[in-house]
Amino acid sequence: MIPIRDGIPTRRTPVVNYLLIIFNILVFIFMWMAGSAQDSLVYTFAMIPANFTDGSITVRDVLDIFTSMFMHAGIAHIAGNMLYLWIFGDNVEDSMGHFKYLVFYLVGGLVASLTHLATNPGSPIPTVGASGAIAAVLGAYLVLYPRSHIATFIPIGFFLRLAVLPASIVLVLWFVMQLFSGFLSLGGSDVGGTAFWAHIGGFIAGVLMGLMSKPKQRKANAAITW
Repeated sequence: MIPIRDGIPTRRTPVVNYLLIIFNILVFIFMWMAGSAQDSLVYTFAMIPANFTDGSITVRDVLDIFTSMFMHAGIAHIAGNMLYLWIFGDNVEDSMGHFKYLVFYLVGGLVASLTHLATNPGSPIPTVGASGAIAAVLGAYLVLYPRSHIATFIPIGFFLRLAVLPASIVLVLWFVMQLFSGFLSLGGSDVGGTAFWAHIGGFIAGVLMGLMSKPKQRKANAAITW
């Protein structure tokens, strides 16, 4: 499924969400312009699980957890991530407020990275992408706006059908797919690809943090639909 928009207007400008999207794009452009130096940048600023399990953790390794959140492996990677952040992040920021949303986003990304580290402790493969933090955004959106509606493209054979679905269905199905893929990946050789357990960890963290902030939600927000 490919979501394209939701039906909830924001009460205030999602400044932090805009800045996160812009910064991710700027980092992607910088890395693209780096050309042959791109691999060096990846190994310098991406999170590498093996660096945390070889007994010589440095401050640089810890910082890499956060710098890796703003790096992407290709156009499709960043386009998909920024689409989800654009659709769901503004409302979560609207609920939490600007500063709390920024902290929430970084903590969600941190939990996602630690989950990936726990399930791939000896991997020498660099991990990049905002999807762990964005998974936290999806988890929070699920508990804050479960009855909102999402315009979604659904692939049927070679065609895409546009449907309007409740956020609870879209996001629960997304999480179930991550769980299924995550369990399939356990015990296999680490050859790179999608960090499904980072998505799972980030989503669960987002749900928990969303539940903690839910009492501060205006009751009307939870009932707004498409």
